[in-house]
Amino acid sequence: MEGQQKYEGINIAPAAVFNLAGLVDYQEGAVVSRTLVSKKAGTVTLFAFDRGQGLSEHTAPYDALVHVLEGEAEVTIAGSPLVLKEGDVVVMPANRPHALAARQRFKMLLVMIRS
Repeated sequence: MEGQQKYEGINIAPAAVFNLAGLVDYQEGAVVSRTLVSKKAGTVTLFAFDRGQGLSEHTAPYDALVHVLEGEAEVTIAGSPLVLKEGDVVVMPANRPHALAARQRFKMLLVMIRS
């Protein structure tokens, strides 16, 4: 790719238009992820969760923004459950326990900010 150094850490074609939800597919009984950007400052990752799938409670040392692209998810932050639907956004604060569960199939964009 011309100018490869300039786009290091970017895993989609620059200066191109994409439908985010179309960049990752559901798999039965699984959670699928695709990293779009991975840099020192943070990451941008797409996820597709089949119904009943999720991520168990954990913490991260950085703030993370979750944007639900389609479907419905339950996001629990420090013991408080939140229901997110298509178009909804929530920030999961650094160092606070959080978990995600697919109430129905859902896709999300996760933006992790490291600095």
